[in-house]
Formats: sequence, C-alpha cells, structure tokens
Amino acid sequence: MSGNILSGKTAVITGGAQGLGFAIAERFVAEGARVVLGDLNLDATKEAVEKLGGADVAAAVKCDVVSGDDIEALLATAQSTFGGLDIMVNNAGITRDATMRTMTEEQFDQVISVHLKGTWQGLRKASTIMREQKSGAIINISSISGKVGMVGQTNYSAAKAGIVGMTKAAAKEMAHHGVRVNAIQPGLIRSAMTEALPERIWNEKVAQVPLGRVGEPSEIASVALFLAGPDSSYMTGTVLEVTGGRFI
Repeated sequence: MSGNILSGKTAVITGGAQGLGFAIAERFVAEGARVVLGDLNLDATKEAVEKLGGADVAAAVKCDVVSGDDIEALLATAQSTFGGLDIMVNNAGITRDATMRTMTEEQFDQVISVHLKGTWQGLRKASTIMREQKSGAIINISSISGKVGMVGQTNYSAAKAGIVGMTKAAAKEMAHHGVRVNAIQPGLIRSAMTEALPERIWNEKVAQVPLGRVGEPSEIASVALFLAGPDSSYMTGTVLEVTGGRFI
C-alpha cells in the first residue's frame, strides 16, 4: 500500500541499512518521503537505497552516530540532496550483552555511547535545523528493555531508559519552536538477532506476549509513520510501547 502522508517530506534515519531502520525507510518512501540513510556499513546502505528505489527517493551516507561531525554531514546531505529536513529517526544501536559480573567496561561504554550519545547527537543537530524552520518531528527508538530491564543488559537497559528521559526533556525544550520529539519502545520484534535465539528461549519470550506472537518490523514502521505525520500533531514527549502487550 502506498500513499502520500509524507509527500514532499525529507527524513533522515540512522541505522537505516537493515532491520527496523530499513523497515521505517520503506514505509516512509511508500508514503511519499525522500529518505537519507546513515549507517556505518556504507555498502549495505547503498544496497538499501537501491531496494528503496534508487537516488530519486533515497541517499546513503556513512555515519558514526557518536560523531557530531558525521551527524552534521548526514543532515547536510538531506538538505543538499532533497532540499530540507522534516523528520529525524534516531534508530542506530548495538548490543553487547553480558551479566554485570562478566561485562567489561568497554562493552558498557560502547552501548551507552552508541545509543545514548548517538541519540543525543542526532537529536541536538536535527533540532538546531528544525527550530529555525519552526517545524519538524524527531523520533527516538528506545526499547521495552528500558522500561523493565533485562538480565544481561544493564548497559542496554540503562541506555534505552536514558533515551526516554532525553526524549521528554528535549520535547519540553523544543515545543515552543514547533518541533515534536517522541519515542517508540519496541518489544519482541522479528529480526536476524531474535531469530538466532535458541528455540527454547524464543518460545519462552513469545509466551510472555499476550497477543501470542512476535512483532514485525513493519509494525514498528507504522507507528513511526504515525509519529512523523500530521495525525500525531498534538503529541510530543510521548513514549509508545509496541510490544503486543508484553510487560504491561
């Protein structure tokens, strides 16, 4: 299904080469947007651009979200290639799971840096542009892990909880500039990482979901579309759980 909810809009999506980022990009393009994908893996990002329809609708940029300079270059590409910046999706992330006893400082620092500092870099750089034009929508991807905490994820859970606080603080700062800032907390979503789980663990996790199934990346993309578009025009500082009812 295609439409024009985002016709004429330009969106930047970090971590856009695969997974949730690519699913969001697909949905945005289907609804009329042009997208700029930022990812560390430039070859994969270029492949993603071709899948989306090529240079007319998408562009690829190598981007380390921890770097303010890289984020600036990413946003500048959106402006120079497609003429503006209307939507920013801070999606890039990594996992370095381990129990507290075995987790190294490097594993902790890496996850905090990519998720928390990376989101902050995207948020502050995009908002600088959007506040001048008095409009824009920023969507930060958190996780249900940031609400309930997960064993083996003290780093990831802390970072994703931090994104919630950051979203709310930024929403208050940016509201009078006409810029909305919201977040999504996905639950158990089908991905290469989750499908690699042992069958017993997979079945245990699915059993915790009241709707009785795993979520699809497209279902996160639909919520991102809602937050990016006009139907959520009176929403800011909101955190939407997309979990099938898990951990309600």
